[in-house]
Amino acid sequence: MLFEIFADSGCDIPVEMMKELNIHPVYFYVSFDGETYKKEKLEVNTTAYYKKMIDENAFPKTSLPSVQDYVDAFTPVLEEGKGIICICMSGKLSGSHQAAKTARDILLETYPKAHIKVIESKMCTVDEGLFVLEAVRMRDAGLSYKEAVEHLKRILPTGRICFTVGNLEHLKRGGRIGKVAFIAGSALGIKPLIVMKDGEIFSGGIARNKAKALKKLLEIARDYFEKAGENPNNYRFCVGMNIDREEGETLARQVKDTFWLSEDVPVWQIGATVATHTGPYALGFGFVKKYDA
Repeated sequence: MLFEIFADSGCDIPVEMMKELNIHPVYFYVSFDGETYKKEKLEVNTTAYYKKMIDENAFPKTSLPSVQDYVDAFTPVLEEGKGIICICMSGKLSGSHQAAKTARDILLETYPKAHIKVIESKMCTVDEGLFVLEAVRMRDAGLSYKEAVEHLKRILPTGRICFTVGNLEHLKRGGRIGKVAFIAGSALGIKPLIVMKDGEIFSGGIARNKAKALKKLLEIARDYFEKAGENPNNYRFCVGMNIDREEGETLARQVKDTFWLSEDVPVWQIGATVATHTGPYALGFGFVKKYDA
């Protein structure tokens, strides 16, 4: 069965790449005033969004794709008789996957023989994006719908994100860290080390500045590969940056050198939805195992 790949915009795959690879995006919404919500990337320039957060010390809000957004996105593909694999952000961070599941249930009443698989990736931003790209590789390699779903389930637990942020204020406002951790971090002026795995955010320690934070994050990732007995070249990596592309490209070179990767590490801009919760100075990298490695 032929199938199409959908992903919520929290995957942060660049818009042009989504078009080139025939990935169907379903967009999150963002707002600065809490009243007017616009689709990230499509109706909101991400760099301008970052600058407004910085210049005005603004704390915007986000809204997940609606059930109707998913119904509208899925319907044309179902009418063509194709299957759907839809990959969504971690349910611990968003209800996007639940909206997609509700849309699936509604559509199955009209298309009872349809194949619609909604996968909660337990990831977000570049990590989720890499997971989506693995689905693309499966589709383009001619794997069946069933084979692709099984491979995605198998590699899902291998995803990780290691990142740091400018401060903890946005994570605190979004309920992502405890109050005690926020107070301690603010008082010390430290850079938190954050690791996301299995859909949840965990502390990876602290560092006195961004350079030391990134060095420690690389050490955390290296320790993961050593303990798991895994070859980093069997994984895909990607750096997520804010508005400082040079900073992101420097980290990408460090990632490549640290793990002796044979491929260059791409650099993607973290989208407005994720930036709303991490703040405008987040920087880090994610990785996911290749399905055929």
